[in-house]
Amino acid sequence: IRLDCRCERPFGSASNEKGFAPRAPLVKQRVIVYDRVILQKGDDGMSELKISDMLAYQRALLERHKEEWCPHEPQYGRDSLLWMIDEIGEVIAIIKKKGEQAIMENPHVRAHFAEECADVMMYFVDMLDCFGITPEEFSAAYEKKAQSNLSRSWEENQTLYED
Repeated sequence: IRLDCRCERPFGSASNEKGFAPRAPLVKQRVIVYDRVILQKGDDGMSELKISDMLAYQRALLERHKEEWCPHEPQYGRDSLLWMIDEIGEVIAIIKKKGEQAIMENPHVRAHFAEECADVMMYFVDMLDCFGITPEEFSAAYEKKAQSNLSRSWEENQTLYED
């Protein structure tokens, strides 16, 4: 899908010598070796990705396809959001066509479901990067919102949507 993305690469006063707007550096960026991101894995061989890990993967992928894909700049954040919505549609299709039970019990359906959820997250992380939202900034906003939701009265919220 993304290989069809052709875009003008803007040049201007806010751009660097390659024509890209400067991006805030990651404070704890993972080591990237060529096009691979090195992650630490637990004793069970599994890893739990941090937002910074996902961002590093997406930047490595973008670097590999920089001639075909749009750069992660604010004017392309909307495109990442729209592609994310498309991927959400694929997640919905699996739920509708296969059902919740198959997702929980069939390893092939579950793997396909998880893969489509990963696509959603990839475009979400692309969008964050387009707008220069750092993992620390997103984490702080998420934690603040979660704390707010934990102390919120949902009954009060209903009055906002009543006729």
